[in-house]
Amino acid sequence: MTDDRTNEPDHDDLPLPDYDHLPVGTLAHRVRQLDADGLEKILAYERAHGNRMPVLTVLEQRLEEVRQGATPSGGDPDAAPPQGETRHGSKASPQTAAEPSPPDRFQQTSSQPRG
Repeated sequence: MTDDRTNEPDHDDLPLPDYDHLPVGTLAHRVRQLDADGLEKILAYERAHGNRMPVLTVLEQRLEEVRQGATPSGGDPDAAPPQGETRHGSKASPQTAAEPSPPDRFQQTSSQPRG
């Protein structure tokens, strides 16, 4: 039996450790360190495995930036943004969130019988 995915990189050959376990939100930061070859490996792997549209979009956009002259930035491939920080600088946190309210069907009603 032949494998149609002979051009697909092996998981162990990917330039980002634990790629399969990276949250999509951190991916855009992590791929900035990769050159075109590294991005192409990740893209091929993603297309063959997860084929997730948000991930493909991030990878394809970064690959296009690199091809247009953007240089890979340095950094620790294992680094992740600190917990609680978002890309847009939101100040929302569990401490500032509103108290959840119960669904309507569980709100107290009169104990008087109807009718």
